[in-house]
Amino acid sequence: MPPDHFARTPQPKNVIALESICGFVYAQQNVVLGNAVGYSAWRILKEGLTGNSGWKPVWRDPDPKPEYDVVLIGGGGHGLSTAYYLARNHGITNVAVLEKGYLGGGNIGRNTTIVRANYFLPGNSEFYSHSLKLWEGLEQELNYNVMMSQRGVLMLCHSDGQRDAFARRGNAIRNQGDDAELMSTEEVRRLMPYLNFDSPRFPIYGGLMQWRGGTARHDAVAWGYARGADRRGVDLIQNCEVTGIDVRNGRVTGVQTVRGEIRAKKVGIVVAGRSGQVAAMAGMRLPIESHVLQAFVTEGLKPVIHHVVSFGMGHFYISQSDKGGLVFGGDLDMYPSYAQRGNLPQAEHVMEAAMTLMPMIGQARLLRSWGGIMDMTPDGSPIIDRTGIDGLYFDGGWCYGGFKAVPASGFAFAHLIATDRPYETAEEYRFDRFRTGVNLLDEEGTGAQHNLH
Repeated sequence: MPPDHFARTPQPKNVIALESICGFVYAQQNVVLGNAVGYSAWRILKEGLTGNSGWKPVWRDPDPKPEYDVVLIGGGGHGLSTAYYLARNHGITNVAVLEKGYLGGGNIGRNTTIVRANYFLPGNSEFYSHSLKLWEGLEQELNYNVMMSQRGVLMLCHSDGQRDAFARRGNAIRNQGDDAELMSTEEVRRLMPYLNFDSPRFPIYGGLMQWRGGTARHDAVAWGYARGADRRGVDLIQNCEVTGIDVRNGRVTGVQTVRGEIRAKKVGIVVAGRSGQVAAMAGMRLPIESHVLQAFVTEGLKPVIHHVVSFGMGHFYISQSDKGGLVFGGDLDMYPSYAQRGNLPQAEHVMEAAMTLMPMIGQARLLRSWGGIMDMTPDGSPIIDRTGIDGLYFDGGWCYGGFKAVPASGFAFAHLIATDRPYETAEEYRFDRFRTGVNLLDEEGTGAQHNLH
């Protein structure tokens, strides 16, 4: 099928207006949980009028046991989803998730919430296709409203060459079994009239749309997986910083924490931007650099941006949240850092891209910004693999695309830990690709510089 004649995928109903009354939606979807945690529209109204003092914890707060079958270091989205799938898919429930602070307090709780599966290269394409399918059934799976909104993700193109590249990408996405629609300039104009179609420097030649992509509520994803894992017997241990990894005769035996020693048959490292620091506790040096990525949100506005939009000639992407704020981000700060704050030159760069793509954004007042620590690999693709130490496993290197991978990452990492075999959609995410140079997954074709991915 010629790339300009992709079959049309029906546009989903706009859900922004409904989700703007998210409290009511959240209550109604969770009424079925009334017997377990007492969620209902009436309960939310009552608690709102009485200082929210009557809610009970959604998961336990246990003390660590002396020994577990599996210890997961990191209580973010990937760690919590791994714990959930270990219990659900493999029946392994003697598991502890150790979190330095509070569950969901890292990147899972502060990101731009985008979900998509518009990857080109074999290896990435299958993995993110699996993740999107899991996203589509996640609310039913967890019986928890993660506010999944398949509003569509549009990648704009600004030259003939870029349009041709997007046509090729779209065909690859469709061959994988996912949806993609190559849109003309006029089709984009009808959909998004607020974009700058008169720019002589960055003319809009159309774009590649994936209607099944969209956004989800970041912290709700963490809460849903946490509750699901807890109900299956997993211990979620907060304020439990890991200070050392015990290795004897080439095999992991447990971890040292601020709350004492915890023995374990298997240990998984899943700590995102802190991957290098934690792996060093076991004497490992990873092919990863940690960089800061900034994001921004404006004051609440009436619904105006009904989709997720990315700028093809600058690293800029934007959507509108359920509360009305415009949520957007750009490129990395370009130098390694563990500081969870960004620099002003990169913030200015993001604002310039925003104004170039949609001058109307200049009328919005910026509410806040934040920085997250990204674990960047040399080819921009993740690692899910066993390490050279028996019983020690690693999941990381998600660059700035970790949120959309949360379900499939946990699914694949749990399979690896349980069976010692990579899951079929994550077979290419091995350490040895950096040693051999074979099967590098350089999705953007930008080479081996961490900061360029």
